[in-house]
Amino acid sequence: MKIALFGTKISETVVPFIQDLFDELFDLDCVTMVYQPFYENLTGKIKFKCEPDLFRVQGDLENKTDFLFSIGGDGTILDAVGLVGDSGIPVTGINMGRLGFLSGISKENIVPAIKAIQMGQFRIEKRTLLQLDTTGNLFGQHNFALNDLTVYKSNVMTMLTIKTWINDDFLNAYWADGLIVATPTGSTAYSLSCTGPIITPDSENFLITPIASHNLTVRPIVIRDDSVIRIRVEGKSPDFLVSLDSRIEQVDQALELTIRKASFKINLLRLTDKNFFQTIREKLNWGLDNRN
Repeated sequence: MKIALFGTKISETVVPFIQDLFDELFDLDCVTMVYQPFYENLTGKIKFKCEPDLFRVQGDLENKTDFLFSIGGDGTILDAVGLVGDSGIPVTGINMGRLGFLSGISKENIVPAIKAIQMGQFRIEKRTLLQLDTTGNLFGQHNFALNDLTVYKSNVMTMLTIKTWINDDFLNAYWADGLIVATPTGSTAYSLSCTGPIITPDSENFLITPIASHNLTVRPIVIRDDSVIRIRVEGKSPDFLVSLDSRIEQVDQALELTIRKASFKINLLRLTDKNFFQTIREKLNWGLDNRN
């Protein structure tokens, strides 16, 4: 089994768990590759029984690894998705943070999870991505997102007018702080905190959720994911912010945004003893009686 490990910064409290991870991969005779900046961060903190190979870009991984483990929280997985791109390499997350909707393996269960993966006790979930098209190719080659695209005001004292079209049919002019276009995966992220609904990962939909709408009757709307969404922004400020997952740019109002389904999907690895409904029950504390 060939495993690539991706991460960013780590705290001292999780070093023992990462040591367990490397020891288990060595004991199972796995071929291990490590993201070079992450390896440099681990040097002096982790004892490597065998020096791993290093990688920096997607091309270093293709045809050289079976799975990529993202070590951190959901934000780290979003960065890993940008690295994996359209390579098809399955990604799974080892959660070193708190909530972790996307990170399916807890740090306490690293060893049994790796053994389960080696035994084939997993499934691959294909997750839809959205793609942003703009003049000038705003985000370069990384113009896709697993969770969401967000339009947000750059001046905290003003409000935006966000004109939105679906397949060239005018939807609405949102008077709001911003607007979220989310995938089903992203329905449990920023959109959820703005009263958006939860959508199951296999739903073929996109979700449009306003942020602090001035019109209280304006609500999130679910549309087909083969729709093409166009957005134009107006406001007193000459620019606004656009984010794709963890990447963000400040852009001029003259820029029109076109959002559509990406031509490829991301493969997320899930252990067979976990499912989506179990995850949301656990993460959102559904069914718990918190009354005194």
